[in-house]
Amino acid sequence: MIHFILPGDTLENIAKKIGLENSVHLKDFHNQHCLKEDLIIDDLIPGKKLLLPDLAKIKAYNDKNDAPFKSPELNPKISFDPVGFNEKFKIAIKETSNEAGKTVDKSFSYIASLEWKKNELGEHLFHFTKDQFSNQNETKMESLAIESMRPLYPIEVFVNAKGEILRIALKKEILNNFNQIKGKLLDLFPDKYAKIYLEEFEYAVLNAHIFDEKMKEDWFLKNYFSSFRDPFENGKSFFELNLDKTLLNVQQTVKLTDNKEEILLHQTLKSKEENQNDFTVNVTVSKNDGMIRSLNLSYSYNEFSALNISEFSIENI
Repeated sequence: MIHFILPGDTLENIAKKIGLENSVHLKDFHNQHCLKEDLIIDDLIPGKKLLLPDLAKIKAYNDKNDAPFKSPELNPKISFDPVGFNEKFKIAIKETSNEAGKTVDKSFSYIASLEWKKNELGEHLFHFTKDQFSNQNETKMESLAIESMRPLYPIEVFVNAKGEILRIALKKEILNNFNQIKGKLLDLFPDKYAKIYLEEFEYAVLNAHIFDEKMKEDWFLKNYFSSFRDPFENGKSFFELNLDKTLLNVQQTVKLTDNKEEILLHQTLKSKEENQNDFTVNVTVSKNDGMIRSLNLSYSYNEFSALNISEFSIENI
């Protein structure tokens, strides 16, 4: 079979179209059967001919099982063994909005603590705490939000055996003492707007379902305990992630590294045609326990004619 090379053609995408798993064999087959002047040295040249193997030859090549996506390194089994885990992370968030040429930046950071407490009936319990907030554009309401959450920590996070969030709850003693907590907050923020906020805050705290749903929107928790540990197949794994109330279909691949203790994961949208969003994440995971050591995320989307970009990072400290 003969294929006339088109602009943008690569050995990889042509091999994919004909069902050849390892594109290296496409170049080898062509060079073995073509004229000397048609040899492929580096890149494909548009307009030239490319000789393609037939179905029987493709099957023979595939039977070698030497395609990169079949390697154990590119199809890792990411464990989840958090017993004894107790680490702190620096979290940095930057949000940029650009509308009609006007750019608005907002950034803040904090320290997150995550401590494994026990495994009971197949569920892992973690204690989660935020502290040391640094807000570049601090307002009174932001200060109120931070101070309202501070006495609620540590928050209980329950996850399953795969490291996925099941539910998030407050400790019983926090709930029992909430009236005292609210009283102190009213003393710190005595104006009428703070009172309105604290009434809504009280409703969310004392309603277990609402508190669970709101906490599941926390960027640290939703990324740290997402389904990224799902099995790989053919060099890829897929999972769903909800960011800013948008459900993203994420595709995950592995970047090879000489570090024998870590797995480097690269996450992108499964199909960019699905929406106008752009999503890129690089994650470093411990091979030993499957816990994230670092994560760098960039997410952009258009809303009401404005381009919004969120950058989020996790660094073990």
